[in-house]
Amino acid sequence: MGFTIGLVGKPSAGKSTFFKAATLAEVAIADYPFTTIKPNIGTGYVRVECADKDFGVQCNPRFGFCLNHTRFVPVELVDVAGLVPGAHEGKGLGNQFLSDLNQADVLIHVVDASGSANELGESLGAGKHDPAKDVRFLEKEIDLWYASVLWRNWKKLARGAQMTRKKIEEAIADQLSAMKVTEDIALDAISETELSGNPDSWSEDDVKRLSVVLRKRTKSILIALNKIDVPSGLENVERLKKELPDIMFVPCSCETELALREAAKSGIISYVPGDSTFEILKSDALNEKQKKALDFISAFLEKNGSTGVQQVLDAAVFELLKYIAVFPGGVNNLVDSKGNVLPDCFLMPPKTTAKDFAYALHTDFGKHFLYAMDVRTKRRISGDQELKHRDVVEIISAAK
Repeated sequence: MGFTIGLVGKPSAGKSTFFKAATLAEVAIADYPFTTIKPNIGTGYVRVECADKDFGVQCNPRFGFCLNHTRFVPVELVDVAGLVPGAHEGKGLGNQFLSDLNQADVLIHVVDASGSANELGESLGAGKHDPAKDVRFLEKEIDLWYASVLWRNWKKLARGAQMTRKKIEEAIADQLSAMKVTEDIALDAISETELSGNPDSWSEDDVKRLSVVLRKRTKSILIALNKIDVPSGLENVERLKKELPDIMFVPCSCETELALREAAKSGIISYVPGDSTFEILKSDALNEKQKKALDFISAFLEKNGSTGVQQVLDAAVFELLKYIAVFPGGVNNLVDSKGNVLPDCFLMPPKTTAKDFAYALHTDFGKHFLYAMDVRTKRRISGDQELKHRDVVEIISAAK
């Protein structure tokens, strides 16, 4: 699948409900700490305005699906054990939690915006806890995790690099390769923190400052403010946005989204994830309790525009990381050898060039790249030209 989102947060914040709503996978959901012991792994989707409507055709995705010309592109979701203060020291299920996050491209921190539980996930009642504390503590724990991994062997690492004449950024990348830290990222972080001189003389505080930058470059965090269906949750949203203006927040109600998706799966309603409305298909099959629930959900959607769950996923990929969606296609033919129209859609990092995209399709296409074609305009694209969101591109290669 190629893109992984880690779901993080303290116990009982709603991570597993978010995960089930986004994937409809069967997971344990309960109002007590550490419901999730082993990570749940499933498939979620991000929404892209499909390129098919620009060509007057209907696509046939090989992966994901397309509804009303809205393409749902698959991403891997990993729901890990709840995080508590001191996790970087092994408290709670800290060590397991942190190692489960290694390969995540971005983190979604699910926060109980209603303030219903303390930092350990123990129930207090709505409005009894300040969710701003949860936002900051998790970021700090992950920063300290990076720092602990780096500082643990720092003296040996720094001296070894000096003895072998290895650049310090190379040694850092080797040490933190599991967290997707590259030499370029390490070099940029060193420059940003203005560290210089012999790395062996850098203090623990120096390494902590460096670790914060490394974490931000490799584990960006978006905050999903869950439980806005609870009055105290909605009240806290605007306050948090003002108190923490440097953080990206997306309000949501995971329980509401889960109810909609399960009703749609049962054929009771028609619902496209992320939409502001739904259509009841089997009103005669509803009992009074179900009718009241759907009335509540309808009023919620009218007030808030959506449940927010789909918007959380979309924002993490396209706004926070600024990824783009690119469709492979042909200037003279949008159909593959099996008759599928625009079967693939790739999520690519910002500043992806035509040649980068060729490599993403196949190594040989990249090695033998000649040029690319913009399928919409039928214009030639050079290898170093950056692609745009929703581009449809044909790669011309000398590969056999």
